[in-house]
Amino acid sequence: MTPQDHRQLPVFVYGTLRPGQCNHDLFLRGRTTAVRPARLHGAVLYEGPGYPYAVADPAGDVLGEIITLAPADYRHVLAALDVLENHMPGDPASLYDRVEREVRLTGSGEAVRAWVYLAADRVARRLRASGTTVPGGSWPGPRLT
Repeated sequence: MTPQDHRQLPVFVYGTLRPGQCNHDLFLRGRTTAVRPARLHGAVLYEGPGYPYAVADPAGDVLGEIITLAPADYRHVLAALDVLENHMPGDPASLYDRVEREVRLTGSGEAVRAWVYLAADRVARRLRASGTTVPGGSWPGPRLT
């Protein structure tokens, strides 16, 4: 983990880590203190093989949730999420990059800094060239967030 990783930012989730999805129970249930609906501006969702990819795009919005991890579990859970998301800093085989972004809470519009897993550059290039976007920016389909 880099020094910036020690800041305990919440995590913005938009795919299989969302409440009700398979990886939420495996990685997050009982290890969070808050789950709040939110929107990430500046990204578009693309279909993946059973999960989505968020790709930076100034015109897009992605719907999801801000997950606040329990302080006692923070480092362990974040490290597990990095493995799940195949986030390997500096490795060209990474599928996702974990980056800090501003996310807006649904309803209040309050800005929150959060970790977001965006498609790594090589994946993003392929998706922009030939990927299928997720309509409405919500995966696995319309959600009331």
